[in-house]
Amino acid sequence: MNPARTRIPLRKRLLVRLLIASVLIAVCSVAATAWLAVTTTTRALREEQGQALADDMDILARLSGYAATHPDWTDVEATVRELSARTGRRIALTTADRRPLADSAPRGTSLPPSAAATVDPLRTDTYSEPGAQLSGTDPRVVGPYRLTPLERTKLDAVARARQRCLSRYGVDTTVTHTPSGRPVVTASDSTAVSGYAFDECADGQLDTPAPTEEKALTALQDRAGGCLTRAGLDPDIPLVFGTGVPGASGRAPTLAPVFAKAVDGIDRPGDGKAALRAAQTCFETARRAQLDPYVAPVAELFLGVGDDLAAPRWVMSPANKAKVAGAAGLVLAVTVAVTAVVATRLVRPLRALTEAAGQPPDRHARVPVTTQDETGILAEAFNDLAERRERLEAQRKALVSDVAHELRSPLTNIRGWLEVTRDGLVEPDTELLGALHEEALILQRVIDDLRDLAAADAGTLRLHREPVPADDLLAQVAAAHRVAADAAGVRLRTETEGVPWLDADPVRLRQALGNLVTNAVRHTPPDGTVTLTARGDGDRVVLEVADTGTGIAAEDLPHVFERFWRAEKSRSRRTGGSGLGLPIVRHLTVAHGGTAQATSTPGTGSVFTLRLPAATPPGDG
Repeated sequence: MNPARTRIPLRKRLLVRLLIASVLIAVCSVAATAWLAVTTTTRALREEQGQALADDMDILARLSGYAATHPDWTDVEATVRELSARTGRRIALTTADRRPLADSAPRGTSLPPSAAATVDPLRTDTYSEPGAQLSGTDPRVVGPYRLTPLERTKLDAVARARQRCLSRYGVDTTVTHTPSGRPVVTASDSTAVSGYAFDECADGQLDTPAPTEEKALTALQDRAGGCLTRAGLDPDIPLVFGTGVPGASGRAPTLAPVFAKAVDGIDRPGDGKAALRAAQTCFETARRAQLDPYVAPVAELFLGVGDDLAAPRWVMSPANKAKVAGAAGLVLAVTVAVTAVVATRLVRPLRALTEAAGQPPDRHARVPVTTQDETGILAEAFNDLAERRERLEAQRKALVSDVAHELRSPLTNIRGWLEVTRDGLVEPDTELLGALHEEALILQRVIDDLRDLAAADAGTLRLHREPVPADDLLAQVAAAHRVAADAAGVRLRTETEGVPWLDADPVRLRQALGNLVTNAVRHTPPDGTVTLTARGDGDRVVLEVADTGTGIAAEDLPHVFERFWRAEKSRSRRTGGSGLGLPIVRHLTVAHGGTAQATSTPGTGSVFTLRLPAATPPGDG
């Protein structure tokens, strides 16, 4: 043994090959885990930090919007808790002197050392909607500029009219509404509303203040008058009502002053710009004073992570945790699986050969061939011998088992009913005798089918050929199965192209077509259709039985003509026959010198096609 072992190359030894495979797997696993951990953690950090910043901005925007639309913070607690539940952040609102207004943390929890932001809709630079940066006021603060329902209805009608007008000039527009309720007609292309189209459609109605806005603007002018006088400016400097936004019309004024005439008393260079800044300051101060009663007081916003009051820290999201855990589990599973596969492939041939050699000669199993060395060659030779024996044994067992199964069911039913009748438990009435007769017919059909198959296999199946008109043949088959089809709620019809004649045994051919029709009716739901067709095709006649039933799966089609085969593996007679009908069809067709074929689409139906020799009609010879 030792000399033989020394002749085996080192790289061929089982132990060395297993160690090399294990080392490679371990290296790959470590590298894959490290790469995944680094990339996933880096990506998760970026995503989580970006999400935290987006959440903070959303919280500030939501609370600023609340303050812009409410005169106080009375009912803000629900909004704070909803935001906290959605973002997972601790949110606290206090007054400037840190008197609590609302807090998502339990009562008594101390505040963070510093506020994250100040919520003041009249002095904000955090809201990103157009208009907020220009005036420093949240555009959702509308106060006395909110239009009445009647004014909104009138302006909406004007906006739709302007939109229709612009569309006639090929300008696509959309209508939106400002927080005050004023409609805004905006062109998809900011340069589209110009020239002739603008002149024709800009009727000025959307650029004219509504009574509510006119009243508010007048009040604003009065408030700013004193400041303008102290600045040495004309207190009646008008505000031009418009937007200054390209592509839009009918938007509420930005409330920034626009001079319609020269400012009196400004002669020195540069004084015009200074006067404009002074006027803007006056109008913004007056506007804040005008809107102040409609907004909530200034509040301080404190943010934390859950109940933790420290600065926000990164926490891996559940999705990333699941990803890392899944990847680690996958790497571990692959490692174990590959190791097991390699070890099994190295040992399996020897173990299988040992087990197979120890079994009786008639029970040798196939040995997997996993190598190309001497062990693999020996396994292949062993398998060739065992395969031939197993094939013959399997065919014998399958035939005995199938025949026994088909005969057992009716015999068991007959015996059971006879025993209970003999014991006096059931009266031998007409219904019982009918059931026994039906079981006897089933038994007789199975025996007849087996006899036909045996005759076909032995080549002793006798045919009495004669010219047969295909239309008469289909009519006879349909008439024989009409009652069964009507009972199942299935329409049975025939179609013939011309008058093809067959060279066939009419009795055997009716048997073959009858088996196909019986099978089609059994697998067609109520209100379905079974169609028998015949047509000539050169020296052949094509007979088809098509149904609109459940169909046959593609993987089952090659087996439909095998003996005792059913798509229903339970072999229940409620869903299938004996499993001999279609094999008999094939044998009868082949005996006639024809072919049998099945096609099907699951859920649509099946088509069984018989191609048989044609015959010359009598009298045409």
